[in-house]
Formats: sequence, C-alpha cells, structure tokens
Amino acid sequence: MDFNVKKFASGAGLFFTRAFQFTEEKLGQAEKTELDAHFENLMSRADCTKHWTDKIYRQTEVLLQPNPSARIEEFLYEKLDRKAPSRVTNAELLGQYMQDAAKEFGPGTPYGSALMKVGECERRLGTAEREFLQTSAISFLTPLRNFLEGDWRTISKERRLLENLRLDLDACKTRLKKAKVAEAKASMAPDFQETRPRNYVLSASASALWSEEVEKAEHELRVAQTEFDRQAEVTRLLLEGISSTHVNHLRCLHEFVEAQAAYYKQCHLHMQELQKELGRLYSRCRNRMGLRFPNAFALNSTHSVAAAGSEAEGLSSPVETDTLKIEEVQAPATGTRKAKVLYDYDAADSSELSLLADELITVYTMPGMDSDWLIGERGNQKGKH
Repeated sequence: MDFNVKKFASGAGLFFTRAFQFTEEKLGQAEKTELDAHFENLMSRADCTKHWTDKIYRQTEVLLQPNPSARIEEFLYEKLDRKAPSRVTNAELLGQYMQDAAKEFGPGTPYGSALMKVGECERRLGTAEREFLQTSAISFLTPLRNFLEGDWRTISKERRLLENLRLDLDACKTRLKKAKVAEAKASMAPDFQETRPRNYVLSASASALWSEEVEKAEHELRVAQTEFDRQAEVTRLLLEGISSTHVNHLRCLHEFVEAQAAYYKQCHLHMQELQKELGRLYSRCRNRMGLRFPNAFALNSTHSVAAAGSEAEGLSSPVETDTLKIEEVQAPATGTRKAKVLYDYDAADSSELSLLADELITVYTMPGMDSDWLIGERGNQKGKH
C-alpha cells in the first residue's frame, strides 16, 4: 500500500513538473529544446501520411459500401471477431426481381424472355461486384487499416514519450540553471564590517548546500539527456519507416487498381454479350410482328460516329417500294461510308439485307429513298435497311 501511494505521489509530482514546464514554455518564460530539421521533417511527413491515409481509407469504405448502416454492422462484427453474414448486392437483387417477373409474364413472351436475360446478366454483375469488394477489402483496405491501428499508434505512443522526456530534460536544465545562480549568490564573500561572525557559518553552510544541489541537478540532467537521446533515436527509426509504408501502400494501390480494372472489364463483357442477345431477340420479335426498323448499325464518318437506332412505325414509303429496285441500284462515286452493325437483323423480303452483329458494310443513300433508310452492301450482296 505504501509503495502504491509513493508511486502515485511520484507520478503526480512528475505530471505537475511537466505541466509547469509546458506552461512556462508557452508563456515564453522557459527555454525549449528544439529538434533538428531532419527530425521535424520526418514528423511532418508522418503526420501527412496519417492524415491522407485516414481520408483515403474512409472514402474507399464509402465507395465499396455506400450504406452507412451496413458499414457499422461490418465494424461491429469485426470488433466482435465474428464473420459478417454474406449480403446480397443490389445488382443481384435487381436480377432476382427481373427473373421473378419474367416467370410471371411468361418466359416464352418477348418481354419475359428479355427480362430473364437481363436478370441473369444483372446477377452475374452482382457476383462480379461481390468478388471485387472482397478483393479490394483484403488487398487495399486491410493494409491501410493495419497502418492506422498498428504502426501509427506505435509511432504516436513513442512521440508522446519523447515529448514527455523532452519536458523532463528542459525542467532539469531550468533546475540546474537556478541552482547555479543560487550557488553563485551564496558563495559571494560577505562584508566584514556589516556582517556578524554568525553569518559566516550560515553563508558557508548555504554555499555547501547549493553546491550539492548543483551536483544533483547536473546528475539528473545527464540522466534526462541520455533518456531523451535514446528515445529520440527510437522515434527517428520509426519515423524513417514511413518510407517503407509508402512502398507497401503503393503496392496495395496497384492491386486495387488491377482489381477495379478486372471488375469493369468483366462488367463490360457481360453487357456486350447481353446487348447482342437482346439485339437478336429484338430482331426476331420485329420479324414475327412484321415490323421494319431502319439503320441497325453505327455509321463511321470523318466527322462523327453515331449509332442510329430510332424506330419507324409501319412499312416503307410508297415511293421507295414502288419506284426503287434494289438490283438496279449502283453505288455513287462519292458519299459512301463504312458502318458497323449493332445487332443481328433478318431481312423481311428480297429488297432488304440480312445483317450480323459487329460486321462492317458499306452504306449510302439514293435519290427517291425515304430519309430513314439506307442502302447497304456486303460484297456482291446489297439491300436496304
């Protein structure tokens, strides 16, 4: 019990000594030991690293999981050291709703078939998104969190210890300075005419006491300086390790970008496949209903690349069907362009040209044609579309 009381009293005294020294420094009434410029630069660099790592970490969390409630739930599971339950992504949920709707409308109907295809694609996109989230959390978020909760806490702890030792060192310097001033005053020779003999003994005794105080203060200063130098070296090594942290974070950033690129590439491939499937389905639906829709391709010209897909109701104009004969059409000397087909198209009659998605054909217009239609050529085959 006595030991604990003494320890508490010693700690309280040390705390008040540091508080007093800190206050004196702020008021400009005490000297402060300054760290060298290189050390200050290391601390500034470390503070900057912590600041931006924390911001990047938090914003990446928002990017990967926009729902704040879900983020809190994942945080609690992590603190409880339990595995968070698997959560369905929004794309997967949308895909499930579309497929359920397709079953209600009938998967054999055009709309039901399209819903089924789009729903399956959305579920694949959701699966790809979940894999991307898991990969990013492991390769990017975890290293950043480990730095903030591990390395940075260690650095902060050692820096606080260094600051306390610096206050102790400056307090020892102040104590030694005051002891030397008092010793100098005590050792001054007294005036024989104005000083009584009894005061000689008191003066000699005070001088001896202040000499002992100076020696004690010098010893404490040497100890404080040694502890400060040792802690400064430890802190310096930790701060210099920030360079290794940057290298590690660079590698993690590269892995995050690779995962993001793979995710978007996979999404692009899924959407391209879906676009082709819907194009074929759309073409079959139009042919079954006896409708014709012009310009199922994208035109490549010197001025722009445009995808024309506007719908035209009804059949072709009377001028076109009555007066224009495809077999007699000749390509003009100028005004032809190359076009890339967007989706498959089955010709409705002999005047039209069947098309396959992604193939390149030559297109042009002829006098007397409806402005919504073009003539397309592929080798020796030609037809309007």
